[in-house]
Amino acid sequence: MKAIVFTEYGSPDLLQLKEVAKPAPKDDEVLIKVHAASINSWDLEFQSGMFVNRLLFGLFKPKPEKQILGADIAGTVETVGKKVTRFQPGDEVFGDLWDSWGGFAEYACARETALELKPAHSTFEEAAAVPQAGVLALQGLRKTGQIQPGQRVLINGAGGGVGTFAVQLAKLIGTEVTGVDSTQKLEVIRSIGADHVIDYTQEDFTQNGQRYDLILDVHGFRSMFDYRHALSPNGTYAMVGGAVPRIFQALFLGLWGSITRSQKFRLVAEGPNKGLADLKELIEAGKVVPIIDTVYKLSEAPEAFRHFGAGRHKGKVVICISSDFS
Repeated sequence: MKAIVFTEYGSPDLLQLKEVAKPAPKDDEVLIKVHAASINSWDLEFQSGMFVNRLLFGLFKPKPEKQILGADIAGTVETVGKKVTRFQPGDEVFGDLWDSWGGFAEYACARETALELKPAHSTFEEAAAVPQAGVLALQGLRKTGQIQPGQRVLINGAGGGVGTFAVQLAKLIGTEVTGVDSTQKLEVIRSIGADHVIDYTQEDFTQNGQRYDLILDVHGFRSMFDYRHALSPNGTYAMVGGAVPRIFQALFLGLWGSITRSQKFRLVAEGPNKGLADLKELIEAGKVVPIIDTVYKLSEAPEAFRHFGAGRHKGKVVICISSDFS
């Protein structure tokens, strides 16, 4: 089968389209013919050699079993292991293969617990855009305990993959949503229902005097102490991703908040696919729509990674596997 392989850390130019062995499913796995996969920040961080990922997956170069990136996939079940009970050959599925990777290939194996049936009437490209970003958005909103209609929610990074799901989910609850991102993403944030938008290149939302019941932060690259100015006295800050020092700040402030019972700081780390079935229902009902910026062919993976890394994409960047090899 064909796959995008990387054998050393560095730039997207090191990604190679190669012929590799087709995987065989274990007893508790299914073999999926992958039709589409989407890029997440973790793919880019692993490929570029971020230190934390090196500790997990290979210090000097990626381990042989981790040399095919891609976690978010959508495809058709080809065969099933003997212990699999939820799926059968021919089922159309989607999910986050975060523990095994391998999605940027014609075939991938996954545990049945990592998958759900693809939303009815969704394309494979739309389904592949959902798992990681949609689940993180849903988990982030649930970090408040129970957010209420009428409360004020700010989403920092509202125009990206997680952010575009978070805006839609927060509006479904009935909250007043403010989306923060760069100039070129404001139009798409408005189009999916945000009540207010802020161009972070023109305005600092932590210094404008506005306060929010929940801040969902997709980026997490500024000091946690800045966000305290924008949180209501009993508000919650939920961090989806960001720099390691900011993670430690969030943990410290989270502990402090639990002691003082004031502002709460939380990390969104509930695990993959928890809530994916809920998202499937919302998508089937037409209440949530995956936002896709660009669809690339598998052979165009280096270009797709460069586009994603530039940070200008609106919603998700998807790679269509079958368009090259149908």
